[in-house]
Amino acid sequence: MVLALMVVAMYLPPLGAWLLLMILSTLAQWEFYSMMNMAGIPVFRMIGILCGGAMITATFCTIGPSAGEIARAYRWEQFVMIATLIVVFLRQFPQKSNDKPLETIACTLLGIWYVPFLFNFFTRLVFVWDSAGGSPGHISETARMLLFYLVLAVKMTDTGAYTVGRLIGKHKLIPRISPNKTVEGFFGGILFAVVASCVFAWAAHFHLGIIAFPMVHAVILGALLALSGTAGDLFESLIKRAVGAKDSGNALPGMGGLLDVLDSLLFGTPVLYVYARLVLA
Repeated sequence: MVLALMVVAMYLPPLGAWLLLMILSTLAQWEFYSMMNMAGIPVFRMIGILCGGAMITATFCTIGPSAGEIARAYRWEQFVMIATLIVVFLRQFPQKSNDKPLETIACTLLGIWYVPFLFNFFTRLVFVWDSAGGSPGHISETARMLLFYLVLAVKMTDTGAYTVGRLIGKHKLIPRISPNKTVEGFFGGILFAVVASCVFAWAAHFHLGIIAFPMVHAVILGALLALSGTAGDLFESLIKRAVGAKDSGNALPGMGGLLDVLDSLLFGTPVLYVYARLVLA
C-alpha cells in the first residue's frame, strides 16, 4: 500500500505531490489526536492539523536545490513553528473547564512534531534535488530513487523482523512496549535491510540519481534506516499501549490505521534526508 502510494507520488506533478502529502499527513495526524481523545486528553485538533499543513505548504512553496532556497525553507518552517506555539498557548487561555491544560498543550504540540514535522521530510526529500517545489515541471529522478530506496529499506526491515522472529525468535526485545518483537527479529530486520540496500545500490550502479552511493554507504545507510524504522515502530506502539488502542485507526481494513503503516517511515525519512545531504551529497 505504501509502495503503491509512493509510486503514484513519483509521477505526479509538483502540486499533485503536495496534495498527496497534505492528505496523508492530515489523516495520520487525525488518527494521532483521536488516540489522545481515547485516553481522555482533550487536544486542539483543528489547530494542530492546520499548523501542520501550513508547515508542509511553507516548505513546498519555498524549497529548492540551491543553498538559498534550502535556507529560506528553514526560515519559513521556523516561523510556522513559532506561530504554532503562540497559537496553541493562546488557545488554552479561554479553556475554563479544561482540567488538563498541560496535557492539552503538550499533546497538541506532540501531534504536530510527531506527524507533519517528521512527514515534512518527505517534502524535502522530493523537492530539494533537481527541481524546486511549487515550480512547473516534474519530480526528479533523484527524488524518485530516494523515495523508492527509502520504502524498500524500511519495509524490508519489517519483513526481516517478522520472518526471522517467527522462525527463531525466542528473546523478547521490549515486551512492555511491543510484546511480539524479538531480539532475533530485530537483528533479522537489520540484516534484510542491509542486504536490500546493497542490492539496490548495485542495481542502480551505485548512484541515486545525481547522488553517488558507494557500497560502504549502502551498508551504513541500510543499517541506519533499519534502526530508525524500528524506533518509529516502537514509538507508535508505545503511544498505542499508553492510550489502550490496538491500532491507530481503521482507515486500512486488515492493516489498522494509516499511522500504523507510516510509523517506521516517519523516523526513517529524516535519517535518509540528513544522510543524503550531509554525507552523500
